[in-house]
Amino acid sequence: MELALDWHLILLLGGVALVAGFIDTLAGGGGLITVPTLMLMQVPPINAIATNKLQGSFGTLISTLTLWRRGHIDPAKLKRPFIWSLAGSAIGAVLVQWVDASALEILVPVVLTLIALYFLLAPGAGSIERKPRIGERLHRRLVIPLIGFYDGFFGPGTGSFFSLSEVALRGRDLVTATATAKALNLASNLASLAIFILGGKVLWLVGAVMVVGQFVGAYLGARAVVSGGARLIRPVIVLVCLAMLGRYAWQNGLLPTWF
Repeated sequence: MELALDWHLILLLGGVALVAGFIDTLAGGGGLITVPTLMLMQVPPINAIATNKLQGSFGTLISTLTLWRRGHIDPAKLKRPFIWSLAGSAIGAVLVQWVDASALEILVPVVLTLIALYFLLAPGAGSIERKPRIGERLHRRLVIPLIGFYDGFFGPGTGSFFSLSEVALRGRDLVTATATAKALNLASNLASLAIFILGGKVLWLVGAVMVVGQFVGAYLGARAVVSGGARLIRPVIVLVCLAMLGRYAWQNGLLPTWF
């Protein structure tokens, strides 16, 4: 399956991917923008998710490389966490094709609410490095693969989950946490993308158009992380979580009819 692309559609998809890449680099949740856009264009849900993984993978790649070049990512320290995220996501992407993921529709809004409240009510969170609440090995072998599994199985808000785990559990400052989250999200994106490619679910022409926008948006987002720091990242995370909560409420008919 492919979409008939005219120049209006090309500009729209490229622009949507640019905005999504920028937001996703700062806070995660770019799929909140891209997946609904693809589905509005009559792309089946599984193809929309798979194509979103293609363009999202390129976005997380460029943001990861940009943050690495600016000294916010240490590849040596992320080698093992990267592999654990990769493994967790691959398992999730395989299982989602056999298991009903609708139960997560209830769990995810609760988690998003907790993330938004954490960064909203704890203004000092992520401002400086703090003492870790759990050990590095436990975080690497349990928390990271669980979030990676979630990304392969479902997906929305993965970047926010990685950032929160780094700040709340490992005591990272928000810039370092965001940079680490990008690398781990890259791993989870690549693993699930590989599964979707093997399943023939990716729309390559549509994905290629969106990749261009993702490159630009992710690069600008990475620059914003470096220059804006926690004062920019924190409100964006809160807004993205609230936006995703609004989307879930609207999808499930929880908003008043006049919305």
